Amino acid sequence: MDLENQRRVKDIAEANGPENVMVILGAAEGEAAGLAAETVTLGDPTYAGPLTGVSLKLEVYHICEQEIKDQIPEDVYDEQISMMEMVLDVDDIVSEMQAIRDQI
Repeated sequence: MDLENQRRVKDIAEANGPENVMVILGAAEGEAAGLAAETVTLGDPTYAGPLTGVSLKLEVYHICEQEIKDQIPEDVYDEQISMMEMVLDVDDIVSEMQAIRDQI
């Protein structure tokens, strides 16, 4: 997650309270999704950005996880996301995301 997005997430969480913020990721690989999820939950593991040492413990999901898919109208999901989902290793992404959530 780039430094500007880290700052935005931090500002939103501070303004609204972390209990009122959920992050939805769309990274194409499990490792990238896991790194971004770790950043917004436990803090920036690269020690380079505004979330270094900041454990926001935000709720975080990937757009392809069933919990999120169930919240999106089927026609919208099909039009906007389903093509991407066909080329992703969704099981790997879900595994990475769950591993991060399990650490909270």
